[in-house]
Amino acid sequence: MTHFLRRGRAIGVIPLIAIGILLEIAASGAQPRPRARALGVPFPGTPGPLNAITDVAGVEVGHTTIVRGEGALVVGRGPVRTGVTAVWPRGRRWTPVFAGWFAGNGFGEMTGAPWVVEGGTLGGPVMITGTYSVGAVRDAVNSYFHEVLKTPIPWHQPVVGETSDAFLNDGQGQHVTKAHVFSALTSARDGAVAEGNVGGGTGMVAHGFKGGIGTSSRVTGGYTLGVLVQANYGTRERLTIAGVPVGREITGAERQRGAIAAPPADRDGSIIVVVATDAPLLPHQLERVARRVPMGIARLGGTASNGSGDIFLAFSTANPGAAAETGVTAIAWLPNGDMTPLFDATVDAVEEAIVNALVAAETMTGIDGHIAHALPTDQLQSILRKYNRLAP
Repeated sequence: MTHFLRRGRAIGVIPLIAIGILLEIAASGAQPRPRARALGVPFPGTPGPLNAITDVAGVEVGHTTIVRGEGALVVGRGPVRTGVTAVWPRGRRWTPVFAGWFAGNGFGEMTGAPWVVEGGTLGGPVMITGTYSVGAVRDAVNSYFHEVLKTPIPWHQPVVGETSDAFLNDGQGQHVTKAHVFSALTSARDGAVAEGNVGGGTGMVAHGFKGGIGTSSRVTGGYTLGVLVQANYGTRERLTIAGVPVGREITGAERQRGAIAAPPADRDGSIIVVVATDAPLLPHQLERVARRVPMGIARLGGTASNGSGDIFLAFSTANPGAAAETGVTAIAWLPNGDMTPLFDATVDAVEEAIVNALVAAETMTGIDGHIAHALPTDQLQSILRKYNRLAP
């Protein structure tokens, strides 16, 4: 047994079986690139202290990032550019919350969604990974409650969303293991959230640039709403930031298939969005929140193309009575007439979370020498300045 540190503090005792796995993990605590606001990208709304989903009290996020090998693709061996991200609604324990679900376009997967729709609750964490790892992650979540938390749960349908990292990663090799999932679940913490090439977002590409994990939050009407995205969708020519046609203005930094520039109009991809709030919302109201997510994506030029899996889940950390199995339970709820500020917050936070994912991500080379370049932030600033949209 040994201890590992995350941002200068112990994350607990990790079994020896996990040592090799943790050595594969990139420094997910590092955040070498400035976030979008620090670059001068203007956004509406007031963010929370961290401008992250963890501004919602109780929410914890953990990543396992796997980067291994280089060169030609050998299925089962690599190169590997993948991982898994865990979002716990009320910390690392079994405590169901009210939830709602919506698909802007259903070319994708989120396991457990039928019960979220039918029962209006989310039990356990929300997991996000690559397409070919959904099954392994789903099974590992059930094992985690039994083997690690020692919590007997008679029935659980884990919620696992996916986007495809096939451009950079040996997806068919299915490199995410049970131990990787356990690491993401155990390392989850509140506080700042690592973005970009981390966790499930490790091998993702968005709007023709390196994509991945991004987060943001808004405070409105005494409530906090936070968003976490795994961005792997969209085309470069449609990328719009702060109302500016950034994708058409940027020069260079095209994706490459080996030494050949990849088609700029590749529309297929996906995005998973998790929305958390401490506002006391009922399941049908949380579905209404999830239905506003596409508006934030559309601000950036997303169109929910035919081959894009745009799947969203929203949950509320209020109302501990959401876990009641029988009997009459008292709950609080926010009238529909007071929900518009939360709709606004959702749209604004989704927009910023995606841009945070883009500016945090770094250039990555994957299978067969494929390259996804980072969004050139110097050009981004110059373009925003040209259109008089760069914030002081």
